[in-house]
Amino acid sequence: MSTAPVPDTRTGLEVDVRVDDRDLEAALSLAPGETLAVLGPNGAGKSTLLATVAGLLRPDRGRVRIGGREVSGPRTWLAPHQRRVALLSQDPLLFPHLDVLDNVAFGPRSAGTGRRAAREVAHRWLVEVGVEDLASRRPASLSGGQAQRVAVARALAAEPDLLLLDEPMAALDVSVAPALRQVLRRVLAERSTVLVTHDVLDALLLADRVVVLDGGRVVEDGATTEVLTRPRSAFAARVAGLNLLSGRWEDGVRTPEGRLVHGSVVGPQPAPGQEVVAVFRPEAVSVFDHDPGGSPRNVFEATITELEPVGGVVRVRAGALAADVTTRAVPDLDLVPGSRATFTVKATEVSVYLASANPTGPIGFGHDGAGQPERRPPVP
Repeated sequence: MSTAPVPDTRTGLEVDVRVDDRDLEAALSLAPGETLAVLGPNGAGKSTLLATVAGLLRPDRGRVRIGGREVSGPRTWLAPHQRRVALLSQDPLLFPHLDVLDNVAFGPRSAGTGRRAAREVAHRWLVEVGVEDLASRRPASLSGGQAQRVAVARALAAEPDLLLLDEPMAALDVSVAPALRQVLRRVLAERSTVLVTHDVLDALLLADRVVVLDGGRVVEDGATTEVLTRPRSAFAARVAGLNLLSGRWEDGVRTPEGRLVHGSVVGPQPAPGQEVVAVFRPEAVSVFDHDPGGSPRNVFEATITELEPVGGVVRVRAGALAADVTTRAVPDLDLVPGSRATFTVKATEVSVYLASANPTGPIGFGHDGAGQPERRPPVP
């Protein structure tokens, strides 16, 4: 049985902000005890978003509320130490002059807890993350994985209302990350957390919901499995390992290039002209060095841009499209960057659905009576 402190699960997060010089305009909400993963390409605004929540950056407009308490707004600004927020990045940032136990005890001590009681709290959290045997060591003697576990314990020992994780495993060796991921999966249960990550495994194993940020805007927001199995943005499709083509409904998906993609409609029937997406798996795509003809299928003339090994196959990319082929097929079809090929996929392998799961606009502040996000217009 865990001896770690019981988290206060009553808190949540409500954000609706604009940062002009970084072109960030984002609205999102976090239910009490929920873990939200924020995905997006480099430069999408993920770290800027965390900075506005943590109090490291003041937005030009909008509000931030944590647990119903406004910490940033037109007439409100609370400093980082007043927000009851803990921020953990890929660098553990442990105090080099303190041993592990006193590093973790720093948060409780700063809040006024006595030395002995703070050390007891620190020890409980070191046990929780599995590094209690390192209590007397200095940070310089720790491995990367050990130091990050200590940093997690230090963040949680402060008993924050909100935990912010900014790529916490990005700097770790691939052999170490799975163990830390399991630690986080255990200690984040029922704790309000925002996790910025590039790794789809982090989202799948740790998050209840996913937000995709692109160009400083929220382009997707939904349950983790929904976003990663039925993506509506190019970035989410790529991290989920899927092809996605956008367009308008004309008894198929008419792309901006004029191509008509046929598939099976999933969910509500699109209206003529409505924005839709066509999604299909790379392994469903066949690659030829000529037009094969035959049964009705979607045919794409493509120029190869990249080849990468994925498991036991080679993923052949041609711009926005990807196909999986055997290693033997690469020389047989002369697949190299710059070469021409024909991609085909049967209509039965293509899922078509509405491009927006939220046609009424972005999610603003509040929740409805059922505990679901309440949709409101952004705050000016």
